[in-house]
Amino acid sequence: MNLGDIDRMLRVTVGITLVGLTYTNVVGLWGWIGAVPLLTGLIGWCPAYKLIGLKTCPVKRSGQ
Repeated sequence: MNLGDIDRMLRVTVGITLVGLTYTNVVGLWGWIGAVPLLTGLIGWCPAYKLIGLKTCPVKRSGQ
């Protein structure tokens, strides 16, 4: 995991909001991009953070 709790909550909130707005036709199809932060927030891992070496999770796990 490379996402902290606040980062995860924000991603899930933004993702649900964007997908919900798309589902209700408030925004166009671009709103489905909200699935990305929603998914990364739910699993707690962001591949972009891994690529740039960023980590918002304060806990170090053994073997990492």
